[in-house]
Amino acid sequence: MATSRTRRALVAGAAALAIGAAAAAQQSPESLLPPGFGENAPTPTPSPAPSSGTAAPVAPGAAPATAPRVTATTPAGPLPPLPPLAMPTPGATPTPVAPRYEMPAFARRSLAQLGPSDSFAADAFAGADGRYLERLMRRLSAPLPSRWLQIALRRLLAAELVTPAHVNGADFAAERAWLLLRMGESVTARAVAQSVDLDRVTPKLRQVWMQAALATADPAALCALAPGAGESERGWIVARAMCAGLTGTGKTQPLLADIRRRRVASGIDLQLAQKVMGAGLDSRQAITIEWAPVTQLTAWRFGLATATGVAVPAELYDTVGPQVTAWRALAPAIPLAERAAVADRAAALGALSSAALVDLYSALADGDDVPAPLARTANDLRDAYVGDSLDTRLGAMARLWDAAETPAARYGRLILTARAAARLLPAGEVEQADRLVASMLSAGLDRTAQRWRGHVRAGSDAWAMLLLADPDGGARGTNPRDYVPSGANAERKKQLFFAALAGLGDVPVADLTDEGERFGVPVTRADSWTRALDQAVAARQQGTVLLLAAVGLQARGWEAVPAASLYRVVAALRAVGLDGEARMIAAEAIARL
Repeated sequence: MATSRTRRALVAGAAALAIGAAAAAQQSPESLLPPGFGENAPTPTPSPAPSSGTAAPVAPGAAPATAPRVTATTPAGPLPPLPPLAMPTPGATPTPVAPRYEMPAFARRSLAQLGPSDSFAADAFAGADGRYLERLMRRLSAPLPSRWLQIALRRLLAAELVTPAHVNGADFAAERAWLLLRMGESVTARAVAQSVDLDRVTPKLRQVWMQAALATADPAALCALAPGAGESERGWIVARAMCAGLTGTGKTQPLLADIRRRRVASGIDLQLAQKVMGAGLDSRQAITIEWAPVTQLTAWRFGLATATGVAVPAELYDTVGPQVTAWRALAPAIPLAERAAVADRAAALGALSSAALVDLYSALADGDDVPAPLARTANDLRDAYVGDSLDTRLGAMARLWDAAETPAARYGRLILTARAAARLLPAGEVEQADRLVASMLSAGLDRTAQRWRGHVRAGSDAWAMLLLADPDGGARGTNPRDYVPSGANAERKKQLFFAALAGLGDVPVADLTDEGERFGVPVTRADSWTRALDQAVAARQQGTVLLLAAVGLQARGWEAVPAASLYRVVAALRAVGLDGEARMIAAEAIARL
């Protein structure tokens, strides 16, 4: 019998069963699963031009608005495909669902301005066409290679924003939440989706709402919308049965019989749903979960298994995208040791802060039966903070850094030790100065890091990062050729340093072209993306600039980010008042190579 706390955690959404994507002005649903998460992204085909009005601008470097191929993500078993479902057009008002209770007018939330946070200016998209912004968000490949750009984008998407023109507020919230999910920001995505009153939820938002409930392993979040969902949406059909079991408001056996008769779900997808139903009051169900025939992890399987305490086989995580790493790290239902195993990579994505990482390992240190490798990590972290000598602290940090096996995990370890590094007093030249400075800057401790300016070797990585991150503009007058990095990525680092320095305005305009040619960085080249970025800067649209910056830095890692794109992004962010973000992204480019 599950406890009441477990029951609350368990009413996860049925999203991988009938996932239809939230694309406005499209005639058929597009899968909400990211590429590689359940199924491949559908191949787009051109959509007809708008019948009236001014055409929305096209995303730089992207095709015009598209209508996706009809696809249906089905549960295990021989299920027939779902029929195409009509999607709402931009600005369309859905048929309201009868609320369970009436809210007074003053308590209702407007669709004209919504979001759960005050983390960004409400007019960040002022004057922008909402249809254009939706296309930018939908085509953005996430997660991003830059932790700092992802953090800035999360703050933007979570903010209480004025809804831009030509889109419905609830639909725009759906696009924001869906991008956050692809970034790995599951908790923020759920908060954005739930910032819309229930009777104003559109079909598009309902689909993303389910995805957010699954990503956060919160089946109970589905129960508010399940009664009003359509009879043709298989995920919501099963969700109603789960909610009946969790809330004790109905008998689940007739609902289960109907699900089986109609072949709505079968196999492990139905077993997990029954597991959720079994968490309800007076349930006598005993369900055995059989993972043996499963070869693909889906949002449905992740969410319901996590919510019911069922361990997902490790090999199935190899079948999903990197954003699921962040979902795991953020899920409180997953044991601490399992979360810690992926926390470094989640922090490198931007989903966890340095303080959150330290808290996680501190909780592990206080627990019982901690795996030996994690116990060593927790002990090294303690020594990094409170070791009795400088050598002890530096040695502990070096062990933490060297234990990481992947580039993302290595950067995650720098984030973990950021405040331990900040506690050190500069003294002479320290062998680990490059990593100490990178560690402090990974958590945004820019002024603390500047104390090391006189204690690093000129031309080193630490020297370059400190110049780029200086909030007082300490890089002015710096010759980009003074940077002399070493290692396999030396030439690449030189390019990125020059690009970042130029973007910060520390390379004279008269020298830009010649210096760009010398470093092989075409800083003066123009294309549709740079023109769109210039237009957004001229209009002072911070939000549009951030979205376009993310478009320009799409890559699998910093080794693949074009240096010219970094120059444009840093310059554009500075131009619209996002100086801190520009400096941190510039320093990150050096730290992560």
